[in-house]
Amino acid sequence: MPDGDNGSGVEIRFYHLQRQRLEEALPKLLSKVHDLGLKAIIKVPNETLMKSLDKALWDFDPESFIPHDRDGSKTADLQPVFLTLEDGNPNAASILVLINAVSRGEITGFDRCLYVFDGRDESIVASARADWKKFKELGTEMSYWQQMETGGWEKKA
Repeated sequence: MPDGDNGSGVEIRFYHLQRQRLEEALPKLLSKVHDLGLKAIIKVPNETLMKSLDKALWDFDPESFIPHDRDGSKTADLQPVFLTLEDGNPNAASILVLINAVSRGEITGFDRCLYVFDGRDESIVASARADWKKFKELGTEMSYWQQMETGGWEKKA
């Protein structure tokens, strides 16, 4: 993940999924981002996961949804939440969300990075640990959040 960019000025929050699937937990995190009036770009590792998250953002709450779109949209710049396989920032987001240790060239230009990873996949956990270590060595401001039994988050580091 940190390919020469230490994310200076960017706060990185590692979210370790253990109790819920990504499709259950991510909409809740993004609801908070959206409620604050912030924009988010979500980089995913593959098309299959992008489609699954797209559906989850539409379906997670029968009373509402999180306005969003994904790669291929002609109105990416208007979207509060945008799913992508690319490194750009077409919606001028201040929040970067990295899913399952996906790599990203640079994270400068964002206020915060939410690094969300599946704790049930050992290869993803190993990559997240390696990224944590690299960012720590670079002196990046970080925190680690672990999922509680209720699905909420507890700050552990």
